[in-house]
Amino acid sequence: MERLDKRVAASLTRFYVVALCVVALLTVSGLFLIRRTISSLNHDGRIVNVAGRQRMLSQRLTKLAILKIEGISHRDDADFGSLLETWKISHEQLAGKRLPIEKGIVTWKSQVLDEMFRDLEPVFKEIYTNLLAISDADISLPEKRKALSLILKNEPLFLSKMNAIVFQFDRENFQRLENLERIEWILDIMTILVLLAEGLLIFRPVVNTTRRVVAMLTESETALQATNQKLKDSNIRLQETQDELLRVEEEKYELQLAEDRVRAGALIEGQEEERKRFALELHDGIGQMLTGLKLHAESLKEVQFLDEKHRKRFDQLVALIQDTIQTTRQVSFNLMPSVLSDFGLSAALRLLCEQTAYSSGIKVVFEGDGNRRISMSGPMETGLYRIAQEALNNAVKHANADKIKIKLEQNKNHITLEIEDDGKGFLIRNLKSEDGVFLTRNGMENIRTRTQLLNGEMEIVSQVDSGTRLVVKVDL
Repeated sequence: MERLDKRVAASLTRFYVVALCVVALLTVSGLFLIRRTISSLNHDGRIVNVAGRQRMLSQRLTKLAILKIEGISHRDDADFGSLLETWKISHEQLAGKRLPIEKGIVTWKSQVLDEMFRDLEPVFKEIYTNLLAISDADISLPEKRKALSLILKNEPLFLSKMNAIVFQFDRENFQRLENLERIEWILDIMTILVLLAEGLLIFRPVVNTTRRVVAMLTESETALQATNQKLKDSNIRLQETQDELLRVEEEKYELQLAEDRVRAGALIEGQEEERKRFALELHDGIGQMLTGLKLHAESLKEVQFLDEKHRKRFDQLVALIQDTIQTTRQVSFNLMPSVLSDFGLSAALRLLCEQTAYSSGIKVVFEGDGNRRISMSGPMETGLYRIAQEALNNAVKHANADKIKIKLEQNKNHITLEIEDDGKGFLIRNLKSEDGVFLTRNGMENIRTRTQLLNGEMEIVSQVDSGTRLVVKVDL
């Protein structure tokens, strides 16, 4: 088998290379001739167009001459002198066999056309001379009318001769096409003969050799297919194992997320319970003690002090006790406002806006139905209140805003909480890490966590110098 390959390879290679070279030569020759003829025909088409335009220009110039002499108004705004000059130049180019086409000049050889242009020349000169006379302002009207009559006399002869020239161009183009067709037939026949010789001397021996090789390959292919089937079965089992591992990993990841959510929920719930307990202790314990201390201090106001400095220090002590009571109440309210559990989220947010505006000096407004309590669970009320409290605290500390608005509304089966300010804004990407998680600064991670625990959606819209808007939507 190896000696057969070596014996056939050398002879087949020589025949194959020669055959390919001949086919390539014939193909390139045909393409060259066709390309050259097509280019020539394109230029001939332009020549025919120019010749046809000459007829149109002569008729248009004659019409303009009649209108000009008779003083008839018309809408043809073409310049008579420019048209006449174009007509003259085109005639000279056609008669001189040098017609500018795009970036080159087209020339042609035809004794018949040369004779026809020589025969046309006297008629053209006669018409051109009289058209010049009509365009000359110094020539009298009777002389112009005489020139017009000569133009009208020669124009039919000019048109007939130009028609003959156009038809002659067309006949010569057709003759070139017939010559190209004959050459193409010769090249096609030669190509077919070469292909037949190639089939007899090259492809037939190759087919015989290939037939013997295929028999050997068939046996190898059968063995290869069996091996491939085993590999395919192994790949299927491997893919199933990978899918199972991926499913286990996804379940593990989902379980981890659920555990983290439960852990975070339990942590936040514990924090809220601790805040509530601490707030009650501040209000009922330290708050009551401070109130009693204030009452005792105020009862000493009637005591006469021997020194005025003692009186001033006593007044300062009473004022300090009052400030301590107010601060204790504020801390207790921030930890867990009693109005939230007594009157609902709307009332708590309205009171939060009033106290923040009083303490910060910023205009803080609340939009919502404060007289109607929206029915929702206690954890949802607490979570939304903490979100608003955190966002409002961020706006007061970082936004440099003149106005902050908190809006709470109920739309069918979901609650929408919106906090918006007119401050300096920021770039959203500055709040996220490379993996898209909110950074812990500015409390955004706390807001995101509380929103997830409520199974809600959070959206932040902010641009530099255009304020910030936080929207939280929670289903009831």
